[in-house]
Amino acid sequence: MTAPKLDFNFACQACGTAGLRMFYEVHNIPVHSVLLMDSRDEAQSYPKGNLKLGFCPHCGFIQNVLFDSKVHEYSTKCEESQGFSPRFNAFLKDLTLRLIETYNIRNKSVVEIGCGKGDFLELICALGNNSGLGIDPGIIPERQQHSEAWSRIRFIQDFYSEKYGDLTGEMIACRHTLEHIQPVRDFVNIVRRAIDKHPETVVFFEIPDIERVLSEVAFWDIYYEHCSYFSLGSLARLFRRCGFKLLNLQKDFGDQYLVVEAKPTKDPQTSVMPGEDDLALLSATVDRFERECTKTLARWKTQIAGYKAQNQKVVIWGSSSKGVSFLTTLGLSDEVGYVVDINPFRQGKFMPGTGHEIVPPAKMVEYKPDVVLAMNPIYCDEIAADLHKLGLSPQIVPA
Repeated sequence: MTAPKLDFNFACQACGTAGLRMFYEVHNIPVHSVLLMDSRDEAQSYPKGNLKLGFCPHCGFIQNVLFDSKVHEYSTKCEESQGFSPRFNAFLKDLTLRLIETYNIRNKSVVEIGCGKGDFLELICALGNNSGLGIDPGIIPERQQHSEAWSRIRFIQDFYSEKYGDLTGEMIACRHTLEHIQPVRDFVNIVRRAIDKHPETVVFFEIPDIERVLSEVAFWDIYYEHCSYFSLGSLARLFRRCGFKLLNLQKDFGDQYLVVEAKPTKDPQTSVMPGEDDLALLSATVDRFERECTKTLARWKTQIAGYKAQNQKVVIWGSSSKGVSFLTTLGLSDEVGYVVDINPFRQGKFMPGTGHEIVPPAKMVEYKPDVVLAMNPIYCDEIAADLHKLGLSPQIVPA
């Protein structure tokens, strides 16, 4: 078997090794997926870019080599909250309680980098009687729930950088932010330097798992905003390289997320965490994704064209990045009538790229869909329950 060709024009942003294997490319996709678009015209004309994924055979990190951070607009127009889902809220509460119990995060100080709308920070401060600091350019103070815990939280509306290196605590959390950052090693090093004199500080990162995406050929989980992709092993190798001792490394949320918990160390860690030795597996998974992706795209196009030929009404459930990627990668238009979302802040807005209108579940009483494409299978039971309450029983097709 011929060894895959490497492109030496690019170096790995995690380990610095030159030579990446290119294996997936998609053009003309929205550079933002979670910005709120007020009109169909604005959504359809929003700037687009190209994506090409390169795999590092040395450490397993995957990056979009065509990524340009200057096109991004992280601001209060971003709406990424999953806090309207009971299924997600139950997961988040269990996760938060585990962190509190494992690391005794009670009456302590917690810093969250990329805190979004503050859901996790509020929860860990409420359940552990902690004080919190959230740093995020998209924070909207008036959106906060104003529970008792909010009196112990303050926010900085900005990107995390070296200038905030003196703001630390007993825990530094960073959830679903690292995948949006291209120079990942530089970023993790900033965090490491911030706690160099605080050896007991626990660092907690949570990001999507690329191994699942590749093995399921879930092309809708690949989009411009996510410029950096990790497996358990590549994540562990990055944190070790940046001077951390790993305390925990695992998958979570139906194996969709990766979790790493670590402390700063001066000594190399020799023990290997479960799941970390995955480089050969990941390389084989990249091979399979490259072979199967074209067939998967064709199969979805045929399936959706079949719905249209039978005059079946189709909607997508889930208007965030997965939905945007699914629509734009497949080039869908009137094959899908609406995009449904339970997040009230997204309702009445429009999908970047295609311009599909985002509507609340109640709209389905009038529309009466035949097929609901669930962008995240983990929510299928929740979607079915919502439809049942509306007196509807369409076919639910998990992506």
